[in-house]
Amino acid sequence: MTQNTGRRGFILGGAVIGAGALVSACTSNEPAVQPSAAAAAATTAAAAGGNDQPGTQVTIGFSAPAADHGWIAAIAKNAEAAAKQYSDVVFKPVEPTNDINQQISAVESLIQAKVDVLVLLPNDGQQLNQVARQAMDAGIPVVNLDRVFPDKLSYRTWIGGDNYGMGVAAGHYIGKTLKEKGVSDPVIVEIQGIATLPLTQDRSKGFEDALKSYGFKVTAKQAAQFTVQSGTEVTANLLQAHKKIDAIWNHDDDQGIGVLAAIKEANRSEFFMVGGAGSANAMREIQSGGSVLAATVTYSPTMASSAIKLARLIAQDKGMSDLTENQVPQSITLASETITKDNVATYLPLGFES
Repeated sequence: MTQNTGRRGFILGGAVIGAGALVSACTSNEPAVQPSAAAAAATTAAAAGGNDQPGTQVTIGFSAPAADHGWIAAIAKNAEAAAKQYSDVVFKPVEPTNDINQQISAVESLIQAKVDVLVLLPNDGQQLNQVARQAMDAGIPVVNLDRVFPDKLSYRTWIGGDNYGMGVAAGHYIGKTLKEKGVSDPVIVEIQGIATLPLTQDRSKGFEDALKSYGFKVTAKQAAQFTVQSGTEVTANLLQAHKKIDAIWNHDDDQGIGVLAAIKEANRSEFFMVGGAGSANAMREIQSGGSVLAATVTYSPTMASSAIKLARLIAQDKGMSDLTENQVPQSITLASETITKDNVATYLPLGFES
């Protein structure tokens, strides 16, 4: 995968809210003190799931890169599926493309069509910043999905995953497992995506920081390219260089298909592995119980579903029923969750096909 199609964009700090919190109706909690009349009314509306009731019809424009990768393909599918849940939403996607100029033209066509709100996953946040600002200046709120625009005036709300958190989750799983096994001075291998990308650097930093808390460090790391072929080649090299390995973290489940192929070809099984993103094929591998793949940490494309839901609320001038505030937050970072054999059945319906 090239830099333009690299997907886990730069992370902007914000509220850490799991995807489940975004897609479910609020449950009412007994307040510690007697609420005001206004607060009581808000609580009642939230408990009834009022935000999902039909409201003013809105047209949501949608633009994303071409679906040449499992995660990106799932982004588009999740967005469309979320839009279909609402009778008051007209979903208006444009042709997906990996060409910067074509995506700019596509977004301009949505601006000219005067959509009510725009959900935009840019090929490159920097290069599409100006057209997103153009939409905002035209009075069309932009929900910036994953790869963040550098100018906060170019989007109303950002929602995406936590790259640093992925590394932390993987590091804690590996560190805790090795400690429980009584392994000292372990050989820990890290297979990155594209090393020059900030998202990769964030993942590696989170992994390093988490391992430090167990007194461990990465023995060797090598960058792949988010592809099956690169995963196979890099893993084969690492396996040849290290005759004994205790744990592997692979940043990406799509390239993980190649990683697992190289491991099986080398007939190695003395270690366990953690994947990244939460693909359905990785989850099935975990579920089988017969694989070195023991876990994966999420960077879920369900964020596209949540982006559509947020866009609808913004266009209808509503807030999130789970929150007290009257408006949708400016920034939402999804938590990276750890999927193991114990909970894989719960997450499998959310997995994407690589």
